[in-house]
Amino acid sequence: MKNRDLTPSPFFLELEKAKAETLAKSDESVLPFVDLTVSSPMRVGFPFELGSAVDAVKEEFNGWDTNPAGTLKAREAVSEYYRSRGGNFSAEQIILTASTSEAYSILFKAFCDPGDVILTPLPGYPLLDTLAELEHLECAPYFLKLSRTGSGKERRGDFRFALDADSLLTAPERSKILLLVSPHNPTGHCVSRTEWNEAVSFCEKNGLVLVVDEVFGDYGFSEDVKRTWEFLGQSAVSPKCPIVWLNGLSKICGSPQVKLGWMAVYAPEDIRESIHEKLEFVADAYLSVSSMAQALAAPLLEQSAAYESKVRERIRTNWKTLRDAFPSKYCPDVMGGWYAAIRLGTDDEELTLRLLREKQVLVQPGFFFDFEEDGWVVVSLLQPPEVFVAAVQRLK
Repeated sequence: MKNRDLTPSPFFLELEKAKAETLAKSDESVLPFVDLTVSSPMRVGFPFELGSAVDAVKEEFNGWDTNPAGTLKAREAVSEYYRSRGGNFSAEQIILTASTSEAYSILFKAFCDPGDVILTPLPGYPLLDTLAELEHLECAPYFLKLSRTGSGKERRGDFRFALDADSLLTAPERSKILLLVSPHNPTGHCVSRTEWNEAVSFCEKNGLVLVVDEVFGDYGFSEDVKRTWEFLGQSAVSPKCPIVWLNGLSKICGSPQVKLGWMAVYAPEDIRESIHEKLEFVADAYLSVSSMAQALAAPLLEQSAAYESKVRERIRTNWKTLRDAFPSKYCPDVMGGWYAAIRLGTDDEELTLRLLREKQVLVQPGFFFDFEEDGWVVVSLLQPPEVFVAAVQRLK
Protein backbone atom coordinates (compact mmCIF):
# COMPACT_ATOMS: atom_id res chain seq x y z
CA MET A 1 0.00 0.00 0.00
CA LYS A 2 2.83 2.44 0.84
CA ASN A 3 4.03 2.43 -2.78
CA ARG A 4 0.58 2.61 -4.36
CA ASP A 5 0.17 5.32 -7.00
CA LEU A 6 -2.71 7.52 -5.81
CA THR A 7 -2.57 9.85 -8.82
CA PRO A 8 -6.01 10.17 -10.48
CA SER A 9 -6.27 8.39 -13.82
CA PRO A 10 -6.32 10.50 -17.01
CA PHE A 11 -10.01 9.71 -17.41
CA PHE A 12 -11.01 11.00 -13.99
CA LEU A 13 -8.88 14.12 -14.47
CA GLU A 14 -10.73 14.70 -17.75
CA LEU A 15 -14.07 14.02 -16.05
CA GLU A 16 -13.39 16.55 -13.29
CA LYS A 17 -12.39 19.11 -15.91
CA ALA A 18 -15.59 18.47 -17.90
CA LYS A 19 -17.69 18.69 -14.74
CA ALA A 20 -16.13 22.04 -13.77
CA GLU A 21 -16.76 23.39 -17.28
CA THR A 22 -20.37 22.17 -17.21
CA LEU A 23 -21.08 23.72 -13.81
CA ALA A 24 -19.45 26.99 -14.87
CA LYS A 25 -21.81 27.40 -17.81
CA SER A 26 -24.91 25.89 -16.15
CA ASP A 27 -26.54 29.30 -15.61
CA GLU A 28 -26.49 30.09 -19.33
CA SER A 29 -27.25 26.56 -20.56
CA VAL A 30 -30.76 25.59 -21.67
CA LEU A 31 -30.12 22.20 -20.06
CA PRO A 32 -29.60 22.41 -16.28
CA PHE A 33 -26.96 20.11 -14.82
CA VAL A 34 -28.29 16.82 -13.38
CA ASP A 35 -26.17 14.60 -11.16
CA LEU A 36 -27.22 10.97 -11.66
CA THR A 37 -24.42 9.74 -9.42
CA VAL A 38 -25.99 11.09 -6.22
CA SER A 39 -25.65 8.46 -3.50
CA SER A 40 -27.41 10.00 -0.48
CA PRO A 41 -31.13 10.80 -0.01
CA MET A 42 -29.98 13.75 2.12
CA ARG A 43 -28.85 15.53 -1.05
CA VAL A 44 -32.15 15.16 -2.90
CA GLY A 45 -34.78 16.31 -0.43
CA PHE A 46 -34.85 13.48 2.12
CA PRO A 47 -33.00 14.64 5.23
CA PHE A 48 -33.70 12.56 8.32
CA GLU A 49 -35.11 14.70 11.13
CA LEU A 50 -32.56 14.17 13.91
CA GLY A 51 -33.67 16.89 16.31
CA SER A 52 -36.36 14.97 18.17
CA ALA A 53 -34.18 11.87 18.39
CA VAL A 54 -31.29 13.86 19.86
CA ASP A 55 -33.58 15.56 22.38
CA ALA A 56 -34.96 12.21 23.51
CA VAL A 57 -31.58 10.65 24.33
CA LYS A 58 -29.00 13.43 24.73
CA GLU A 59 -28.68 12.72 28.45
CA GLU A 60 -27.19 9.36 27.47
CA PHE A 61 -24.41 10.98 25.44
CA ASN A 62 -22.07 11.20 28.44
CA GLY A 63 -22.39 7.49 29.24
CA TRP A 64 -19.77 4.96 28.24
CA ASP A 65 -20.04 1.20 27.95
CA THR A 66 -16.90 -0.80 27.18
CA ASN A 67 -18.82 -3.85 25.93
CA PRO A 68 -17.09 -4.64 22.61
CA ALA A 69 -20.42 -5.61 21.05
CA GLY A 70 -22.00 -2.26 22.00
CA THR A 71 -24.58 -1.19 24.53
CA LEU A 72 -27.39 -3.61 25.23
CA LYS A 73 -30.00 -0.92 24.56
CA ALA A 74 -28.63 -0.19 21.09
CA ARG A 75 -28.32 -3.88 20.24
CA GLU A 76 -31.89 -4.46 21.40
CA ALA A 77 -32.98 -1.63 19.09
CA VAL A 78 -31.28 -3.39 16.17
CA SER A 79 -32.89 -6.67 17.20
CA GLU A 80 -36.29 -4.94 17.19
CA TYR A 81 -35.54 -3.51 13.73
CA TYR A 82 -35.18 -7.06 12.40
CA ARG A 83 -38.20 -8.29 14.34
CA SER A 84 -40.39 -5.55 12.83
CA ARG A 85 -39.42 -6.81 9.37
CA GLY A 86 -39.87 -10.51 10.10
CA GLY A 87 -36.31 -11.30 11.17
CA ASN A 88 -35.17 -13.13 14.27
CA PHE A 89 -31.85 -11.90 15.64
CA SER A 90 -31.36 -11.55 19.38
CA ALA A 91 -29.35 -8.72 20.91
CA GLU A 92 -26.63 -11.29 21.64
CA GLN A 93 -26.18 -11.85 17.89
CA ILE A 94 -25.58 -8.13 17.18
CA ILE A 95 -22.15 -6.47 17.20
CA LEU A 96 -22.15 -2.71 16.62
CA THR A 97 -19.61 -0.98 14.39
CA ALA A 98 -18.98 2.60 13.31
CA SER A 99 -19.82 1.73 9.69
CA THR A 100 -20.20 -1.14 7.27
CA SER A 101 -16.64 -0.47 6.12
CA GLU A 102 -15.42 -1.00 9.67
CA ALA A 103 -17.48 -4.19 9.88
CA TYR A 104 -15.60 -5.48 6.83
CA SER A 105 -12.32 -4.58 8.50
CA ILE A 106 -13.27 -6.49 11.66
CA LEU A 107 -14.34 -9.53 9.64
CA PHE A 108 -11.15 -9.50 7.59
CA LYS A 109 -9.01 -9.29 10.73
CA ALA A 110 -10.97 -11.99 12.55
CA PHE A 111 -11.11 -14.61 9.80
CA CYS A 112 -8.19 -13.93 7.46
CA ASP A 113 -4.42 -13.79 7.40
CA PRO A 114 -2.33 -11.65 5.04
CA GLY A 115 -2.44 -13.14 1.57
CA ASP A 116 -5.85 -14.76 2.02
CA VAL A 117 -8.63 -14.21 -0.50
CA ILE A 118 -12.10 -12.64 -0.40
CA LEU A 119 -14.58 -13.70 -3.09
CA THR A 120 -16.40 -10.63 -4.36
CA PRO A 121 -19.00 -10.11 -7.12
CA LEU A 122 -18.28 -8.60 -10.53
CA PRO A 123 -19.65 -6.20 -11.55
CA GLY A 124 -19.10 -4.79 -8.08
CA TYR A 125 -18.36 -1.79 -5.92
CA PRO A 126 -14.62 -0.91 -5.98
CA LEU A 127 -14.52 -0.01 -2.27
CA LEU A 128 -14.45 -3.73 -1.46
CA ASP A 129 -11.10 -4.17 -3.20
CA THR A 130 -9.68 -1.20 -1.30
CA LEU A 131 -10.86 -2.51 2.06
CA ALA A 132 -9.32 -5.91 1.32
CA GLU A 133 -6.05 -4.36 0.17
CA LEU A 134 -5.80 -2.34 3.38
CA GLU A 135 -5.86 -5.64 5.28
CA HIS A 136 -3.23 -7.17 2.92
CA LEU A 137 -5.83 -9.48 1.38
CA GLU A 138 -6.66 -10.25 -2.22
CA CYS A 139 -10.02 -10.20 -3.97
CA ALA A 140 -10.97 -12.90 -6.44
CA PRO A 141 -14.12 -12.49 -8.53
CA TYR A 142 -17.20 -14.53 -9.04
CA PHE A 143 -19.63 -13.20 -11.62
CA LEU A 144 -23.12 -11.83 -11.97
CA LYS A 145 -24.12 -12.71 -15.52
CA LEU A 146 -26.74 -10.96 -17.62
CA SER A 147 -29.42 -13.49 -18.58
CA ARG A 148 -32.99 -13.65 -19.79
CA THR A 149 -35.62 -14.50 -17.20
CA GLY A 150 -37.49 -17.79 -17.38
CA SER A 151 -36.24 -21.00 -18.99
CA GLY A 152 -36.94 -23.11 -22.05
CA LYS A 153 -40.15 -22.22 -23.86
CA GLU A 154 -41.12 -19.97 -20.94
CA ARG A 155 -38.09 -17.72 -21.45
CA ARG A 156 -39.31 -14.11 -21.54
CA GLY A 157 -37.81 -10.99 -23.03
CA ASP A 158 -36.74 -9.45 -19.72
CA PHE A 159 -33.09 -9.43 -18.75
CA ARG A 160 -31.55 -9.35 -15.31
CA PHE A 161 -28.27 -10.11 -13.62
CA ALA A 162 -27.99 -13.43 -11.80
CA LEU A 163 -25.34 -15.25 -9.82
CA ASP A 164 -23.12 -17.50 -11.93
CA ALA A 165 -22.63 -20.33 -9.42
CA ASP A 166 -20.12 -22.07 -11.70
CA SER A 167 -17.77 -19.12 -11.37
CA LEU A 168 -17.41 -19.92 -7.66
CA LEU A 169 -15.63 -23.12 -8.62
CA THR A 170 -12.57 -21.15 -9.69
CA ALA A 171 -12.06 -19.81 -6.15
CA PRO A 172 -8.40 -19.81 -5.05
CA GLU A 173 -7.33 -22.23 -2.35
CA ARG A 174 -6.78 -19.50 0.25
CA SER A 175 -10.33 -18.15 -0.02
CA LYS A 176 -11.79 -17.41 3.42
CA ILE A 177 -14.90 -15.27 2.86
CA LEU A 178 -17.65 -15.31 0.23
CA LEU A 179 -19.32 -11.91 -0.01
CA LEU A 180 -22.88 -11.52 -1.27
CA VAL A 181 -24.40 -8.07 -1.82
CA SER A 182 -28.20 -8.04 -1.89
CA PRO A 183 -29.61 -5.79 -3.27
CA HIS A 184 -26.47 -5.41 -5.31
CA ASN A 185 -24.78 -2.15 -6.23
CA PRO A 186 -24.81 -1.40 -9.16
CA THR A 187 -26.93 -4.08 -10.91
CA GLY A 188 -29.95 -4.20 -8.57
CA HIS A 189 -29.64 -8.01 -8.37
CA CYS A 190 -31.18 -9.64 -5.29
CA VAL A 191 -30.21 -13.11 -4.15
CA SER A 192 -32.84 -15.77 -4.89
CA ARG A 193 -33.51 -18.84 -2.76
CA THR A 194 -31.70 -21.03 -5.32
CA GLU A 195 -28.68 -18.72 -5.35
CA TRP A 196 -28.71 -18.64 -1.54
CA ASN A 197 -28.65 -22.42 -1.32
CA GLU A 198 -25.77 -22.56 -3.79
CA ALA A 199 -23.76 -19.99 -1.83
CA VAL A 200 -24.36 -21.69 1.52
CA SER A 201 -23.47 -25.10 0.10
CA PHE A 202 -20.26 -23.71 -1.40
CA CYS A 203 -19.22 -22.17 1.93
CA GLU A 204 -20.02 -25.36 3.85
CA LYS A 205 -17.95 -27.52 1.48
CA ASN A 206 -14.99 -25.16 1.43
CA GLY A 207 -14.92 -23.90 5.03
CA LEU A 208 -15.73 -20.27 4.17
CA VAL A 209 -17.53 -17.59 6.13
CA LEU A 210 -20.55 -16.20 4.25
CA VAL A 211 -20.95 -12.42 4.54
CA VAL A 212 -24.08 -10.68 3.26
CA ASP A 213 -23.99 -6.92 2.69
CA GLU A 214 -27.62 -5.83 2.81
CA VAL A 215 -27.32 -2.09 3.33
CA PHE A 216 -30.01 -1.67 0.65
CA GLY A 217 -32.06 -4.51 2.12
CA ASP A 218 -35.13 -2.40 2.88
CA TYR A 219 -35.31 -1.09 -0.69
CA GLY A 220 -36.63 -4.11 -2.54
CA PHE A 221 -38.99 -3.32 -5.40
CA SER A 222 -41.61 -5.99 -4.76
CA GLU A 223 -42.80 -8.57 -2.25
CA ASP A 224 -41.04 -11.19 -4.37
CA VAL A 225 -37.69 -9.81 -3.21
CA LYS A 226 -36.65 -11.59 -0.02
CA ARG A 227 -34.08 -10.78 2.61
CA THR A 228 -31.56 -13.61 2.75
CA TRP A 229 -32.14 -14.17 6.46
CA GLU A 230 -35.68 -15.18 5.52
CA PHE A 231 -34.19 -18.19 3.73
CA LEU A 232 -32.30 -19.08 6.90
CA GLY A 233 -35.52 -19.24 8.89
CA GLN A 234 -37.31 -21.32 6.26
CA SER A 235 -34.60 -23.93 5.80
CA ALA A 236 -35.22 -27.39 7.21
CA VAL A 237 -31.51 -27.79 7.93
CA SER A 238 -29.44 -25.10 9.64
CA PRO A 239 -26.36 -23.96 7.67
CA LYS A 240 -23.07 -25.41 8.84
CA CYS A 241 -21.08 -22.28 8.00
CA PRO A 242 -20.94 -18.95 9.87
CA ILE A 243 -23.05 -16.19 8.26
CA VAL A 244 -22.75 -12.47 8.99
CA TRP A 245 -25.21 -9.84 7.75
CA LEU A 246 -24.04 -6.21 7.50
CA ASN A 247 -26.26 -3.15 7.73
CA GLY A 248 -26.45 0.28 9.32
CA LEU A 249 -28.13 3.65 9.57
CA SER A 250 -26.46 5.02 6.43
CA LYS A 251 -29.20 3.74 4.08
CA ILE A 252 -31.93 2.71 6.55
CA CYS A 253 -32.22 6.25 7.90
CA GLY A 254 -30.29 8.14 5.24
CA SER A 255 -27.89 9.12 8.02
CA PRO A 256 -24.30 8.15 7.17
CA GLN A 257 -23.06 11.00 9.37
CA VAL A 258 -24.30 9.27 12.54
CA LYS A 259 -21.75 6.51 11.91
CA LEU A 260 -23.53 3.42 13.20
CA GLY A 261 -23.51 0.03 11.56
CA TRP A 262 -23.68 -3.54 12.78
CA MET A 263 -23.07 -7.20 12.17
CA ALA A 264 -25.85 -9.73 12.76
CA VAL A 265 -24.11 -13.05 13.35
CA TYR A 266 -25.30 -16.61 12.84
CA ALA A 267 -23.03 -19.54 13.64
CA PRO A 268 -23.59 -23.26 14.17
CA GLU A 269 -23.86 -24.10 17.86
CA ASP A 270 -20.52 -25.93 18.07
CA ILE A 271 -18.54 -22.87 16.89
CA ARG A 272 -20.85 -20.06 17.97
CA GLU A 273 -18.82 -19.05 21.02
CA SER A 274 -15.50 -19.03 19.18
CA ILE A 275 -16.93 -16.96 16.29
CA HIS A 276 -18.22 -14.29 18.66
CA GLU A 277 -14.96 -14.32 20.59
CA LYS A 278 -12.97 -13.60 17.42
CA LEU A 279 -15.22 -10.75 16.33
CA GLU A 280 -15.47 -9.16 19.77
CA PHE A 281 -11.71 -9.46 20.31
CA VAL A 282 -11.12 -7.24 17.27
CA ALA A 283 -13.97 -4.86 18.13
CA ASP A 284 -12.65 -4.52 21.68
CA ALA A 285 -9.29 -3.30 20.37
CA TYR A 286 -10.98 -0.20 18.89
CA LEU A 287 -14.29 0.46 20.73
CA SER A 288 -14.97 2.91 17.92
CA VAL A 289 -18.75 3.33 18.18
CA SER A 290 -19.53 6.57 20.00
CA SER A 291 -21.97 6.84 22.90
CA MET A 292 -23.99 9.35 20.87
CA ALA A 293 -24.44 6.98 17.94
CA GLN A 294 -25.45 4.11 20.20
CA ALA A 295 -27.94 6.27 22.10
CA LEU A 296 -29.52 7.38 18.82
CA ALA A 297 -30.02 3.83 17.55
CA ALA A 298 -33.42 3.27 19.17
CA PRO A 299 -35.17 6.56 18.25
CA LEU A 300 -33.78 6.54 14.70
CA LEU A 301 -34.68 2.94 13.98
CA GLU A 302 -38.19 3.53 15.33
CA GLN A 303 -38.69 6.10 12.57
CA SER A 304 -36.87 4.16 9.85
CA ALA A 305 -39.87 2.43 8.25
CA ALA A 306 -41.66 5.71 7.53
CA TYR A 307 -38.47 7.23 6.13
CA GLU A 308 -37.74 4.24 3.92
CA SER A 309 -41.28 4.27 2.55
CA LYS A 310 -40.81 7.78 1.14
CA VAL A 311 -37.46 6.95 -0.44
CA ARG A 312 -38.75 3.65 -1.81
CA GLU A 313 -41.70 5.38 -3.49
CA ARG A 314 -39.35 7.73 -5.33
CA ILE A 315 -36.89 5.11 -6.52
CA ARG A 316 -39.72 2.87 -7.74
CA THR A 317 -41.22 5.81 -9.66
CA ASN A 318 -37.87 6.62 -11.23
CA TRP A 319 -37.21 2.98 -12.05
CA LYS A 320 -40.51 2.84 -13.95
CA THR A 321 -39.47 5.94 -15.89
CA LEU A 322 -36.17 4.34 -16.80
CA ARG A 323 -37.71 1.00 -17.71
CA ASP A 324 -40.33 2.68 -19.93
CA ALA A 325 -37.55 4.52 -21.74
CA PHE A 326 -35.19 1.59 -22.41
CA PRO A 327 -35.78 -2.04 -23.43
CA SER A 328 -34.76 -4.63 -20.87
CA LYS A 329 -31.89 -5.77 -23.09
CA TYR A 330 -30.20 -2.42 -22.53
CA CYS A 331 -31.55 -1.69 -19.04
CA PRO A 332 -31.80 -4.98 -17.09
CA ASP A 333 -34.33 -5.47 -14.32
CA VAL A 334 -33.55 -3.81 -11.00
CA MET A 335 -34.94 -5.81 -8.08
CA GLY A 336 -33.83 -3.46 -5.33
CA GLY A 337 -31.46 -0.72 -4.21
CA TRP A 338 -31.22 2.71 -5.79
CA TYR A 339 -28.90 2.21 -8.74
CA ALA A 340 -29.47 0.93 -12.27
CA ALA A 341 -27.13 -0.06 -15.09
CA ILE A 342 -27.75 0.89 -18.74
CA ARG A 343 -25.79 -0.21 -21.81
CA LEU A 344 -25.81 2.76 -24.17
CA GLY A 345 -22.95 2.14 -26.53
CA THR A 346 -19.48 0.68 -26.96
CA ASP A 347 -17.21 2.98 -24.95
CA ASP A 348 -18.34 3.93 -21.46
CA GLU A 349 -15.57 6.49 -20.91
CA GLU A 350 -16.50 8.35 -24.09
CA LEU A 351 -20.21 8.04 -23.24
CA THR A 352 -19.75 9.47 -19.76
CA LEU A 353 -17.82 12.49 -20.99
CA ARG A 354 -20.16 13.11 -23.92
CA LEU A 355 -23.29 12.94 -21.73
CA LEU A 356 -21.73 15.45 -19.37
CA ARG A 357 -20.51 17.88 -22.02
CA GLU A 358 -23.43 17.65 -24.46
CA LYS A 359 -26.38 16.75 -22.22
CA GLN A 360 -25.22 18.09 -18.83
CA VAL A 361 -25.94 14.72 -17.19
CA LEU A 362 -23.35 13.11 -14.92
CA VAL A 363 -23.33 9.29 -14.80
CA GLN A 364 -20.80 6.73 -13.61
CA PRO A 365 -18.86 4.74 -16.24
CA GLY A 366 -19.25 0.99 -16.17
CA PHE A 367 -15.52 0.29 -15.97
CA PHE A 368 -15.61 1.76 -12.46
CA PHE A 369 -17.59 -1.36 -11.47
CA ASP A 370 -15.71 -3.82 -13.70
CA PHE A 371 -18.51 -4.71 -16.08
CA GLU A 372 -17.36 -7.45 -18.44
CA GLU A 373 -18.52 -5.51 -21.51
CA ASP A 374 -17.79 -1.93 -22.44
CA GLY A 375 -20.51 0.67 -22.91
CA TRP A 376 -22.30 0.41 -19.55
CA VAL A 377 -23.13 3.42 -17.39
CA VAL A 378 -24.64 3.44 -13.91
CA VAL A 379 -27.28 5.91 -12.70
CA SER A 380 -28.80 6.70 -9.33
CA LEU A 381 -32.59 6.55 -8.95
CA LEU A 382 -32.70 9.15 -6.15
CA GLN A 383 -33.28 12.44 -7.95
CA PRO A 384 -36.78 14.05 -7.76
CA PRO A 385 -39.02 12.44 -10.43
CA GLU A 386 -39.37 15.61 -12.54
CA VAL A 387 -35.57 15.97 -12.64
CA PHE A 388 -35.11 12.28 -13.37
CA VAL A 389 -37.61 12.32 -16.24
CA ALA A 390 -35.74 15.18 -17.91
CA ALA A 391 -32.39 13.43 -17.45
CA VAL A 392 -33.69 10.16 -18.93
CA GLN A 393 -34.93 11.99 -22.01
CA ARG A 394 -31.43 13.30 -22.52
CA LEU A 395 -29.99 9.82 -22.09
CA LYS A 396 -32.25 8.56 -24.86
